[in-house]
Amino acid sequence: MTRTFSLAGLLRLRGIEQDQAASNLSRANARSQAIHARKSAARLELQDSPSDVSSAKALHMAAIARASSRSMLNDLLALEAIQNEETAAAQAAFTEARTRTAGLEKLETKHNARVAAADLSAEQTALDEISAGARHRLNEAAAAL
Repeated sequence: MTRTFSLAGLLRLRGIEQDQAASNLSRANARSQAIHARKSAARLELQDSPSDVSSAKALHMAAIARASSRSMLNDLLALEAIQNEETAAAQAAFTEARTRTAGLEKLETKHNARVAAADLSAEQTALDEISAGARHRLNEAAAAL
């Protein structure tokens, strides 16, 4: 049995792929959080728009500000929907990469257990041979007396 895991290179590659997928997922989650924060701020801005209108010009300006805020909120909602799709795709890619890596990790664990068992078996065989040789020498020494 070989001492090194024969798929160690592939396991390293899968680990790198998993790390990249985790990084992509982290970035996607950060973008989602940023969009959510911007959306919350836009909603607050829309709620806090002034309602005391003293002139027609002020009414016109308030209407323009509300329309602008609503437009920005709609844009953010559309951006959020797109980002949610990207986050879901990044999550799926990470899950797939983790699954591929986990399978190889299990194989490596089994390989290491087999190597350890083979080492213990070889050590026990050596101890048995030493013990048998010592017993044989004792028997020869007793017979010589």
